[in-house]
Formats: sequence, structure tokens, C-alpha cells
Amino acid sequence: MFLFDLDGVLIDSNGIWKDVDRTFLARRGIPYSRAYYEGVAHTIFPLAAEFTKQFCGLDESCEEIMAEWMELAQGLYSTVSLKSGVRAYLDQCRTEGRRMAIVTSSVPEHCHEALRHLQLESYFERIVFAHELRLEKQSPELWRMAADSLGVRPRDCTAFDDSVASCRGARAAGMRVVGVYDRYFADNETEMRAFCDAYIRDFTELLNRPDTSATPDSSYRANAPEQEGL
Repeated sequence: MFLFDLDGVLIDSNGIWKDVDRTFLARRGIPYSRAYYEGVAHTIFPLAAEFTKQFCGLDESCEEIMAEWMELAQGLYSTVSLKSGVRAYLDQCRTEGRRMAIVTSSVPEHCHEALRHLQLESYFERIVFAHELRLEKQSPELWRMAADSLGVRPRDCTAFDDSVASCRGARAAGMRVVGVYDRYFADNETEMRAFCDAYIRDFTELLNRPDTSATPDSSYRANAPEQEGL
């Protein structure tokens, strides 16, 4: 069973949240900082709102914060693009009879919007929303619940993710993990390469390579683009 993250893995959407965060903070005269970025990156909406309220000392409720984020992101998931090689790889997996699902921290509305826009719904048996379970993807329990909902054992699953913490959660649940490069988290590449069963720059590296438990033949990307700045 292949379990795919959405943002930063299948779709090039992490920049949406960088822009949303910058605008949200600028409205309040608060600078966008690495400390803030690290507090909200790769987490679910309710916990990101709790962190934002405390970090910024805001009077607004968490519900009001999340509503403003939704307003700022409105319609943007209908314009996102696929990351390189994604559709070809999903087609390959379907041809090989692979079972596939999505495990995401994305808000359900955004996830469905992107999948409809990109016509990806038919590839996946199920979407597991960390948002609805109120569990972060760094939690092994989330990955176990995802596997259980699909009727498979964790050891029979491979998770594809761009977050070190998420990969660690999936591994702790007993899954294999494939790290996926995203320019917004490029400074995690060395750690991801050391930890994951495989690490890819994009999905073209896995085309015609059915055994994803083996590290793809790709050289260390010393010339990869620099991480998108804060």
C-alpha cells in the first residue's frame, strides 16, 4: 500500500502557506520569522492556530484565526500544479496494481479542491485527514490508524512525505518511508537522505523502478536549487 502526502509531495502548494502566513502576520504588524515558520509548518490547522494565538499573543479565537487563513487561501488550491513526474508515477502504480491512498495534514476542503482541479481522485482509495483525527503526522498512531482504515498492516505500507517528522512517525509505525524533496524544506535534505529508505528529487526517478524500497539511482544534488527563503 502506497500512502502519499499531498502538499509538497503530489502538488506544489507549500508556497501558498508561506504567502498566507506572511499576509496574516503583516496585518498585525508581526514579522514572519523562522521561529514562527517552524511552529506552523507540517502541522494540522487547529494546532497551528493554537500555536499562532500563543506565539503572537492574539486576542482572536483559534476559530477566527483558522477562518482568516481559509479566507486568505480561498480558491488557491484550484490553481496548484502537480510536482514533476507525479501523474506518470501514479499511472505506473495503477498499471502495476498498487493500492494507493492519501494521508495529509491539509484541510479537507483544500485537498478535495486540488484533487478535482488536477483530476486525481480516481487514483486513491481513501483520503486520511490528520485534521479530522486531530493527530499530527509525526504521531505513529496516525499512521497505524491510516493503515487500519485501509485494512492493511503498517509493515505492508510505504509512506511518501516531504517532512522529516512525518517520515519518523511513519517509520515508528512500522512503515517504509520515501522522502520527497520540496524546495521549501530543502535544508532537511541531508537528514532525510540519512533516515529514509529512499529519497527522491521528484517522481521521475521512480518511473520504471517498481521496487521503491530500494534507493533510486540519483546522485547527491549538490547543485539543487536553494531552499525558498523565508
